[in-house]
Amino acid sequence: MHPKDISAVSPASPVSPVLVTGATGRIGRLVIDRLLDAGVPVRSLTHRSEAEVTLPTRVEVFTGDLTVPESLDPALKGAGAVFLVWTVPPDTAAAVVERLAAHVRRVVFLSSPHQTPHPFFQRPNPMAVLHAAIERLIAAAGIESTIIRPGMLASNSLAWWARAIRAGEGVRWPYGAAETAPVDDRDVAAVAARTLCQDRHAGGDYVLTGPESLTQAAQVGVIGDALGRRIAFEEMTPDEFRRLSEGAAPSAVVDMLLAAWSAAVGQPAYVTTAVADILGTAPHTFRQWAADHATTFAKGS
Repeated sequence: MHPKDISAVSPASPVSPVLVTGATGRIGRLVIDRLLDAGVPVRSLTHRSEAEVTLPTRVEVFTGDLTVPESLDPALKGAGAVFLVWTVPPDTAAAVVERLAAHVRRVVFLSSPHQTPHPFFQRPNPMAVLHAAIERLIAAAGIESTIIRPGMLASNSLAWWARAIRAGEGVRWPYGAAETAPVDDRDVAAVAARTLCQDRHAGGDYVLTGPESLTQAAQVGVIGDALGRRIAFEEMTPDEFRRLSEGAAPSAVVDMLLAAWSAAVGQPAYVTTAVADILGTAPHTFRQWAADHATTFAKGS
C-alpha cells in the first residue's frame, strides 16, 4: 500500500496556518488532506461561503477571489504559507503577489514544466506564459518560494476517456502513439504539503512526473486491465478532435494539446525522480492509479 500520510514533515512549532487557494480543485483538496494528516492548521480560500463548501470541519474557510486582491487579507492575516493555484486572468497577479509578500513567509506555486527541455513542453502554451509571468512576480517580490511543475496529470484521463469507457465503448483520441509520464494527483499534493512545511525546500524548483513513459493508447490499455476487459483504441484526426472540442475547451488549449502530443510521438516522455526524492517513497505508477480509480471508469458509475 502506498503511504497516504506525509510523515517527517516536521513543521516548525508553533505551527502557523497554511492557506490553500484552489481548495476545492483536484490538487488543492488533496493538499488540504495531507496538511491535516500532518497536524498543520489549514485555511481555504473559496469563491463560495462556508455553508456551500464541503471541506473537513478542521479547515477554516474564507471567502475570497484572486481577482479581488483585497479579499485575501482576512485569510492571509496570521498565515505562515500559501499554496497558490492560479486559475483566473492575470490582471491582478501583481497585486496578489504583493499581498502575499506582505503577509506570509512562504509560497508554493503550482506551475507547469514550461522550462523543461522536451518537445512536449515546448509548444506554444498560453498557460505557460501566465505561469512564467507569475513566477517572475514571485521572484521580484523576494518572498521565499518553491515552484512545483506537474507534467500530465493521471486524472486527466477521467475527463478525456471515462465517459466512453463507462458506456462500454472504445476510446477515440488523437496521437495514440504520443508518450507521456502521467503523475498521480496524490503525489503532487504530497509534494506540495512537504514543500509548504519543510524549510529545506525553500528556493526549490521541481518538475513532477510519473515513473514511466506510456503512450496514450497504452494508458487506455492499462485502464482496461484495471477493469478486467479490453478497451479498443481508435486513432482520431486532429481536425476531428478540434470539431468535437468546440464549446468544451478554448481553441488555444486544444491547439496546444494537439501540438504537444504531435511533438511527443516517437520519443520517450520526460521522467524525473523528484517525487521520490522529496517524499522518500516511490511515486504511484499509472497502473496503481488506474486500479485505485477503476470504479469511476466502470459501467453504471
